[in-house]
Amino acid sequence: MPRYCIVNADDFGYSKGVNYGILEAFQHGVVTSATLMTNMPAAEHAARLAKDHPELGVGIHFVLTCGRPLTDVPTLVNEQGKFPRRGEALDSAEHSDIERELRAQLERFFSFGLTPTHMDSHHHVHEHPNVFPVIEQLAECYKLPIRPVRTARPHRLATVDVFFPDFYGNGLTKDRFLALIDRIGDGQTAEVMCHPAYIDVPLVQGSSYCQQRIEELAVLTDPVLVRELAERGVQLITYREFYKKL
Repeated sequence: MPRYCIVNADDFGYSKGVNYGILEAFQHGVVTSATLMTNMPAAEHAARLAKDHPELGVGIHFVLTCGRPLTDVPTLVNEQGKFPRRGEALDSAEHSDIERELRAQLERFFSFGLTPTHMDSHHHVHEHPNVFPVIEQLAECYKLPIRPVRTARPHRLATVDVFFPDFYGNGLTKDRFLALIDRIGDGQTAEVMCHPAYIDVPLVQGSSYCQQRIEELAVLTDPVLVRELAERGVQLITYREFYKKL
């Protein structure tokens, strides 16, 4: 039986360097999908690239731990009006603030003239018990798949069979990527999370995960990796094809 894999690049919209790195990994590598941060400075730039390359599946990367909110949400921000990077505000945030901000981020996505293929989040905040109910409501309303969540709370949302967050950190290699692929069972659909980018000033100034992104880009665009995935019978897809399979 065939195996299916979505290779999703997070942080589309973070900066132009990130955007161009994701596009490179899509055009000349194994990335099939990306998720867009609509509250970040390069979000409109990412949206223009997405429109120019409709084969790239683009979902929404909900943000509550980076940059500034799109709405007035006092229980979600620090004294500087920014989201705390570690998400300290989420435990005590008001439900209305979380819902208002996430809806605004989704509405901005639609305002770009795009329709999301799926939902996930920066730093996996959609798993937080105070955030997941809003994500669940939005996913059900718009009939969108979500990145799998580690939660004991039962739900009926569409998710892939396997999610791999492991292609991250130091020492990234082609063999490390292929080791994940080899864990996909026959007939299963998996998502591999990744963060390719070209390094630019906003990324250096704003992210502690920087040098590794250019290393990810090198692995994800390695022609040998493309060939070895084909030899393994792995079909690279987006969340659009995944949803059609349901």
